[in-house]
Amino acid sequence: MNKNGLDDRSREKKVGYWIGGVATFLLVSFFLVPFYLPEGSVPKLSGRANAFDYYSDEGWGNVQTSSSGEVGHNQSMYGEFAWGELDPYAAFIYGFGDLNCHTKAERSWEINGNQMPVCVRDVGIFLGIAVGGFLFSRKGYNRWTIRDTFLSLLPDRTMGTIYKNDRRMLAMLTIAAVLAIPMALDGFTQMLTSYESTAMMRMLTGTPFGVLIGIFMAASFSARPALFGLDPSAVILPSGSRFSMKSEEE
Repeated sequence: MNKNGLDDRSREKKVGYWIGGVATFLLVSFFLVPFYLPEGSVPKLSGRANAFDYYSDEGWGNVQTSSSGEVGHNQSMYGEFAWGELDPYAAFIYGFGDLNCHTKAERSWEINGNQMPVCVRDVGIFLGIAVGGFLFSRKGYNRWTIRDTFLSLLPDRTMGTIYKNDRRMLAMLTIAAVLAIPMALDGFTQMLTSYESTAMMRMLTGTPFGVLIGIFMAASFSARPALFGLDPSAVILPSGSRFSMKSEEE
């Protein structure tokens, strides 16, 4: 029997492997695609997050003629780029980056003279997601709720006081803050002041945030009360704690 009261944790392994595997595929692709594309075929880019800017020659990114705004630059100075004209694999990766990242040249690496599909911080985030997913596949356990499944990565011997005093939500929020605040501070300081973060700082702050995303996603997909026969008392928790139905407590 595992520490959560179940004999099987194959779901946790599969969920962790899927999250870690998909993140690893994207992470490797971010480096591989610009490497195999012809040298210098992806110029300096500067787009918007959550929007397709460089799908075609008529896309928003290619028609920008000013570098005075907060986003965009005079693309004609660097050359047009249309990921819709690339091979399917490269188009998917650059399209993914175009939609999910601002693709600012000054915050992105180049490989083979080609700007990468995402910025350095996003590279760190996807590295962290991969780490979080694979870590959960090894250490995570379904414990009915997302919160308790998230906390299952920590050794039970260190969680006794937290469970006895029912500080589970506080513990999860504290962990989330530790992993997310560095990136938030770096990002907002960069946005609100003249401070410009370095590539290494973006990587170092993006990776912990990615770990948080990976673990939370894995916990969300793994927390399944049905596997306990919908009996909360069947869940083994640290320090001998037990879930109980509200009616029973009353």
